Amino acid sequence: MTHSPRRRQLLLLSAALAAGPAAATLDPQQLLAASDEIRNPGRPFSLRNRLVEYRNGKETDALELVVYAKADPHNGQFRTLVRIVAPPRDTNKLILKNGNDLWFYDPASKSSIRLSPQQRLLGQVANGDVITVNFARDYEARLVGEEEIVDGDRQQRRCHKLALAAVSPDVTYHAVEMWVEVGTRRPFKGRYFAESGKLLKTAYFRRYQRQLGMERPSETVIIDGLEANWLTVMRYSDYAFREIAEEWLQRDYLPRFRPE
Repeated sequence: MTHSPRRRQLLLLSAALAAGPAAATLDPQQLLAASDEIRNPGRPFSLRNRLVEYRNGKETDALELVVYAKADPHNGQFRTLVRIVAPPRDTNKLILKNGNDLWFYDPASKSSIRLSPQQRLLGQVANGDVITVNFARDYEARLVGEEEIVDGDRQQRRCHKLALAAVSPDVTYHAVEMWVEVGTRRPFKGRYFAESGKLLKTAYFRRYQRQLGMERPSETVIIDGLEANWLTVMRYSDYAFREIAEEWLQRDYLPRFRPE
C-alpha cells in the first residue's frame, strides 16, 4: 500500500508525537548539562574521594582526597581545591583549579608549580579527573543516537550516546563519548580520547545514591584503554553543602590554607 507525500508526513509526525515531546526537541548540549547536574551539585560543596588502583585484581596503590568545589559566577565552570589526606607522606598537599590554571602546592617546599590536567595522579586517574568539571562548558556535544549498554552494575540501560569535542586546548581530554540514560539523564559510561584518537580510558559511573537532594554516582570505575586488568576506582562519600571562602581558591593563599 502506497501513501501520498502528505500522508507520509502525517505518519512521521504521528510517530514523533508517540515517541514523546522531547524527541522532537532533544538538544545534545542540554542533555550533557543535565548529566553534569547529576554529577555535580549546583551549590558550593565538599566531598571525600578515595582512589584505589588495581592490577590483575590486586590493590597496588591508594590515595584519599577532600574536594572543595564552587562554581564561578561569571562562567559557571567550577573552581576546585583538592587536599590530599592520605597516605601520610602526601598529607596536606594541595591541587587548585581556577580558570585555566591548575596548581600543585607542597607544604614541605612551600612552593607551587603548574600542573597539566592530563598528567596522571594515580593509576588511570588524571589531575583533571579529580577536579569538578561542567562538561557542557568545555565540550560541544553531538547526539549520535540511542544504544543499549551494560552499565557498571551489569544492568541494561537505554542511553543517548553523545560525542563531545573539546572547545579549548586546555581541557583534560580532546574528545569524549558519553552515554546518558534516556529519561533520567544519568551518565553511566564514558570513553576518553587523546588528540591522536587513541582511547585513553573507559569510565563507568555506578552505585547511585541519594546525595544532596539527588541520585548521584557514588563510584567511578576507570579502565585503562590498553590494559583491561589495570583499573582505578574512585569512591565518593561525605557530601556536604558548605561555604567555600574565595581566598581558598587563590594560588597566593595556598601556603596559608588550613583544613577545618
